[in-house]
Amino acid sequence: AHSSQLIIDKSLKGWKEVEYEVVRDAYDNCITVCNMENLDPLGIHTGESIVVAPSQTLSNREYNMLRSTALKVIRHFGVVGECNIQYALNPNSEEYYIIEVNARLSRSSALASKATGYPLAYVAAKLSLGIPLPNIKNSVTGVTTTCFDPSLDYCVVKIPRWD
Repeated sequence: AHSSQLIIDKSLKGWKEVEYEVVRDAYDNCITVCNMENLDPLGIHTGESIVVAPSQTLSNREYNMLRSTALKVIRHFGVVGECNIQYALNPNSEEYYIIEVNARLSRSSALASKATGYPLAYVAAKLSLGIPLPNIKNSVTGVTTTCFDPSLDYCVVKIPRWD
């Protein structure tokens, strides 16, 4: 079929692949639940890559730049619930591209929940009912609410299996 569209691609081979799991309620309260980094460069499917949470090779500036962008993205699209935002980050500069935005639970969401103890599926269900983040008790801790970014003092590594 004839089309007047033009597609221009740029190779991002060797760039880092970084993901953020973010949550937003109907009252615009947003948090980042988890940040993850694929140890393999961009181009290796996430399901076949070793993934570490939190990211280990990002500078504080890079981490906050991508975190801030993730919060802008979820607000811009008006997502209420959970959202996964994936980036390609140039390892030699702060240049980055958003390569995927998924406003749904995914395999990455499951890893983020296990890594942080933050019950993403439970929280997403409550948010769909219009309950604000500060009013949702964390079902894992039973003490805290779900309106705080989880803070990890440990690393979680996902290693793929082919069996």
